[in-house]
Amino acid sequence: MHSFFAILTTLVIALILALLPMPDWTVWLRPAWVLMVLIYWAMMTPYQVSVGIAWFTGLVVDLMNGTLLGEHALAFTIVIYFVSKMHIRLRMYPMLQQGISILVFVLIYLFILYCIQGFIGQLPGSHLYWLSAVTSMLLWPWLFVVMRDCRRWFKLA
Repeated sequence: MHSFFAILTTLVIALILALLPMPDWTVWLRPAWVLMVLIYWAMMTPYQVSVGIAWFTGLVVDLMNGTLLGEHALAFTIVIYFVSKMHIRLRMYPMLQQGISILVFVLIYLFILYCIQGFIGQLPGSHLYWLSAVTSMLLWPWLFVVMRDCRRWFKLA
């Protein structure tokens, strides 16, 4: 029960962070908060957070953002599938290599969204679209430490 509460709490906080307003000039720099939290839990507790949770969370993000239903769900599911397959290796990586892995995972996520938006004719208007992956990579070490402390506080595996 503690694990469900901890996972749900961190996902709700990530959803709130994803909704916080930002100045217009920084909108492209918004980290992929929800995806990073999902990646963390899929790395540390792959049998509790996997593609099912990723799909449901993606549907919630789609409803919150008003995007095509299933857009984020598909992107989250694909990325979390890769993370769950590589979770042991990812846990053993040093922080720098984890950050580079986060960069790759967020780029995959953004590429999937870019393809879907291209199919429906709503491509982003700027090449700054890809900067979210860089800010996610830079914020990963701090998010990792906060999430690790949360996991320890709730006495999870």
